[in-house]
Amino acid sequence: MTPPVFIFVGHSNSGKTTLIERLIPELTRRGLRVATIKHAHHKVHLDTEGKDSWRYKNAGAALSMLVTTNALQLVADAGEQRDPLQLARRFLGEADMVLAEGFSHAPGPKIEILRRALGKPPRCEVSDGLIAIATDCPEVYPELPHFTLDDLETLAEFLLRYTPQT
Repeated sequence: MTPPVFIFVGHSNSGKTTLIERLIPELTRRGLRVATIKHAHHKVHLDTEGKDSWRYKNAGAALSMLVTTNALQLVADAGEQRDPLQLARRFLGEADMVLAEGFSHAPGPKIEILRRALGKPPRCEVSDGLIAIATDCPEVYPELPHFTLDDLETLAEFLLRYTPQT
């Protein structure tokens, strides 16, 4: 079963990572197992050349997992399945909720982080799947639920109660 996926979008330096980082403890305090997915716009090396897992991938393995005493790392071919819902379905079935950062063009329910100090318009529109906004700009999308950047309890409650529109 795929856990619910919420996509946090916003311009660079809007506070996406900070909001998610602060929201995770609020959700885990409520008993949820939270997973995250981060979209990077640049190439990142996920494995170290010459190490065993790198060698397995270079030999053609579709997936390679490194397991240590306290963690694991999975390196997998991205293929065409790159949106957060597909990734959650493929890899994050143990989670109760997935918080994804970035992915502004992917389908799925989105919460935009918008700060007046950045001086930029919203990144997404309601038609892009925007369901709420965390902001200090109450005039932006007044038809959507608004949260302050510090109102983690109310935002967590909103995510827990959210039912996707079908």
